[in-house]
Amino acid sequence: MKILFSVPLVLLFVILPAYGQALSDATGLVNRLDIQTGGHTFEIETISNFNILDFDFDPDEKRLSLFINSGLENNLGEVLIPQTLLGGNFTFYLNEQQYFPKINSNEKISFITLNFTGSGENKLEIFGTTYLQGLEEKDTVTQNEIPSIQKEETISDSLGLVMLVGVVIVAAALIAVKLKKRK
Repeated sequence: MKILFSVPLVLLFVILPAYGQALSDATGLVNRLDIQTGGHTFEIETISNFNILDFDFDPDEKRLSLFINSGLENNLGEVLIPQTLLGGNFTFYLNEQQYFPKINSNEKISFITLNFTGSGENKLEIFGTTYLQGLEEKDTVTQNEIPSIQKEETISDSLGLVMLVGVVIVAAALIAVKLKKRK
């Protein structure tokens, strides 16, 4: 009966560390980049497992440049850009090579998901086709106005499910041991 209890307990210690590396890689650093242009201030938000060292915005070229430093080979990030600052059809260059990230947009923001390899310093350039559009309707996009975007299942969601299953297994094993002792 002790074996029945020991197996689920051992499985918890075997399964959970397998997620440890992935969780550390997916840790998000939040950067808020304030861009002042055309008499307005816009906030670009990035959430990533890399650091944004600096940024540059060129209104004439409708270009946002992000200077990235990463200690990891696999880089994940999200960039939220107000449509009033930069919008339309985007073109991306990562280290001067054309790059095709996933883009979700609505009337207020563009939500860009980055996934690329390369540790060290990288440069991401984002070119839009519109600049300072829709300001007559609303001067700025505040944090409360950013709409929710459907999120995909993350590693932390999977980890929670694994932990829940592990707890259920351990509880079932404990109940089985108690019932066996009563007989």
